[in-house]
Amino acid sequence: MVRPGDVVTLRRSATQWTVGRLLGEGGQGTVHELVPQDGSARRLALKWYAARSVSEKQRLAITAVAARHSPGPMFLWPMEVISAPDGSFGYVMPIRPPEFVGLGEMLRGRVDVTPSLAVRLSLGMAHGFLLLHSQGLCYRDISFGNVSFDPRSGAILICDNDNVGVDGESESGVLGTRRFMAPEIVRGEAKPGSETDLYSLAVLIFYVLMVHHPLLGRRELEYPCLDRDAEGDLFGDRALFVFDPTDDANAPDPVEHQTVLANWAIHPEPVKRLFVQAFGEGIRNPQRRVRESVWRATLARLLDAVRTCEACGRENFSGPGVPTTCWGCSAVLPKPMRLVFPHTELALGAGTRIYRHHIAKDYDYERTVGEVTRHPTRDVWGLRNTGSATWEARIPGREPTQIEPGQAVALVPDTVLRLGDVEARLAT
Repeated sequence: MVRPGDVVTLRRSATQWTVGRLLGEGGQGTVHELVPQDGSARRLALKWYAARSVSEKQRLAITAVAARHSPGPMFLWPMEVISAPDGSFGYVMPIRPPEFVGLGEMLRGRVDVTPSLAVRLSLGMAHGFLLLHSQGLCYRDISFGNVSFDPRSGAILICDNDNVGVDGESESGVLGTRRFMAPEIVRGEAKPGSETDLYSLAVLIFYVLMVHHPLLGRRELEYPCLDRDAEGDLFGDRALFVFDPTDDANAPDPVEHQTVLANWAIHPEPVKRLFVQAFGEGIRNPQRRVRESVWRATLARLLDAVRTCEACGRENFSGPGVPTTCWGCSAVLPKPMRLVFPHTELALGAGTRIYRHHIAKDYDYERTVGEVTRHPTRDVWGLRNTGSATWEARIPGREPTQIEPGQAVALVPDTVLRLGDVEARLAT
């Protein structure tokens, strides 16, 4: 085992690090901070396994993961495996920045999350696991405890990547977290893999958007407590979606499950259809589960549908199947002006931003290229160019106009904007 003050050497970088403060501990072992001996500000984390907590096959699997490149920047990926003379071992990984909190904090109500932030988190998770699966890998334990997020930016981090393995090949030391396990795993009929990951991802997205479990409806009230037998029934043998369109035997109870009923009502139909597929056909047939790329595309369009109530400032969704009044104050929501791109429609309101994704369709929601702003002296709204490239605006009845960075164009219906190689139209 390791103790604070011990020195470890990272062979790949030929650097020495001092084992620092304890960051966390669990059944498998401990996680410590690593402090570089060169005096720099960089920090890493060291997970050290308790004796006999992992098998030799798992050790080899973790070593194989560390030898791979990280699928993406959201993964706290194993960087190097370190062994001790007594046979114990651990691995080094990036440390979680202090501004990140566990996803469970949101679901416990300890962190305020707006609808747009919930969608950004879900979009980030779908994108991250798509990157992982595209390398032929599977995660095998997608759950609250393995995802962290920055409440300000919506960036996510995926940790505990020692669960990762080659899909269908490497041995797993875990079956998953029970509430997130695919029904076939709960029933003992299958082992974790990429198809069961898809189910777990859908459960996690449902939790984030609806703040509830997709299979906990009125049937859970039949049990005095959710013990292992009850979970085996609800999540395995009798798994049934709470909003199953053909069977309401497990529908939400109107008193006990008010939160999920309210959240379901405010989401557009395209998202609801994906959940019906994920927990309908996707329960019965793993090959019909919703792919990460489909979640990503649908969630990106959902993010574009967010609009703010002018009366109370709360966020609402626009689109088919959603109320025309604010969920927070019941004020009537006028139909928003939209910026119509070839692949999406962006609902416009005070502060709405155009991201690089809207031009490049690359799911980059970090770089902003435009923003809806108010004229400093007049009650007129415009779309300001916040990027580095010049736009062209074709306003009805006028000659084409160049919109330089820092300039704005008025929100006039039927105006056509050329943003790089993409044209978008202002529509009512």
